[in-house]
Amino acid sequence: MNLLQRIARPAAPERRFDVQTMIEALSQFSFGGHTYQLQQTMAGTALAPTGSGLSGYMRALKGCPPAFAAQLVRSMVLSQARFVFRGARGSSSPGRLFGTTDLALLEQPWPKGTTSQLLTLMEWHAGVAGNAYVWRTDNGLKVLNPGWVSVVLGSASEPSDPADAIDAEIVGYLFHPGGLSSGKQPRTLLPAEVAHWAPLPDPETPSVGMSWLTPAVQEMQGDQAATAHKLKFFENGATPNMVVKGIPAMNDDEFKRLVKLMDEQYSGVANAYKTLYLVAGADATVVGSDMAQMAFKDTQGAGETRIAMLARVPTVVLQASEGLQGSALNAGNFGQARRLFSDSWLYPTLQSVAATLGGIVTVPGGADLWFDTGDMPFVREDASDLADIQQKQAATVKTLVDAGYSPESAVNAVQANDFSQLQHTGLVSVQLQKPGATAPTTGEPDA
Repeated sequence: MNLLQRIARPAAPERRFDVQTMIEALSQFSFGGHTYQLQQTMAGTALAPTGSGLSGYMRALKGCPPAFAAQLVRSMVLSQARFVFRGARGSSSPGRLFGTTDLALLEQPWPKGTTSQLLTLMEWHAGVAGNAYVWRTDNGLKVLNPGWVSVVLGSASEPSDPADAIDAEIVGYLFHPGGLSSGKQPRTLLPAEVAHWAPLPDPETPSVGMSWLTPAVQEMQGDQAATAHKLKFFENGATPNMVVKGIPAMNDDEFKRLVKLMDEQYSGVANAYKTLYLVAGADATVVGSDMAQMAFKDTQGAGETRIAMLARVPTVVLQASEGLQGSALNAGNFGQARRLFSDSWLYPTLQSVAATLGGIVTVPGGADLWFDTGDMPFVREDASDLADIQQKQAATVKTLVDAGYSPESAVNAVQANDFSQLQHTGLVSVQLQKPGATAPTTGEPDA
């Protein structure tokens, strides 16, 4: 069974009848005069066995070290962030970072849980299955298995076919304990209770997400095939294939006996590099290519690079073979690769996570849920760039205040990058004196 077949294999094929029965019973239901349709998050259309999603991709991921390492790097880097509140644009203090006791829900999402664990689980679920579901309970947060969650779609214009309606929207979620094949009664969850994170929306089904592993399946299959080839190469004595001709055998039994004798004496790792002795008339010819002739390192390295490209992790950061040679190891190149990873994946992903979790967290008025990267070692080199930016901002604020603008409006305008928030005090010149004012007296008589 190849990789594609393992991914598409149902989680419990022996209970297929029960799954189909639940699909027919739960595919549509009516409530409040409207018809709602279920949509499984592991597939693009109707309900599908959960084995085609999280569990199937996890089996494939564990058998492909480059893909597993890429997903591991993504989760480890993302887990270093922490959440804060940020003043929204147009508020009294735009861009200001602050915290309140409402952040305790994210700092300790469950008993003895941490923000790092929450972000790690969310990234593994979203990266592998395409979707992450965080349910707010009375006692905290709970990250749900995406293979056990179905999305409920509703439509007012087309109640009989809400999935394709122009006004289709998510009206709830169904949580199936143990999956669809468990036979247990699903639990209904309201949209306000669930933070549904799909960082890579499925273009064909925007209500659910798509795993970055989906376009990488063939590359993962190629890496597994290359690894299997390498193992077979060493199992067969680290020698290429051979064809032996002219074995002097009078019948089939004699031929099989001679072949078995040659296999016992010359095949396998234990018999590697032995001298092959043949009787008169027999001839051995090498066929195929050894690992050097087929450029095995370059072949496998190219597959690793394509996997890293789909994971948005540069090869030098992933420490793949093609990223550990030549000029890629220069400090400047590594810094550019790290910056590319931060700008093109890390920051957009953190923005998406904060926007998603903001729906189940109590956010103060005039603020947004945001993130703080100050304690992230991966972006620590950006601190010097940030210091330069702050120095230039401080100089801009000083210039604006010297020109007569109020200090508060100058700070807000610079932070929000919106000079329309500037408010002039009516004072001019460096000394900020009113026009026509005379110099202040010291109160002492003239000499």
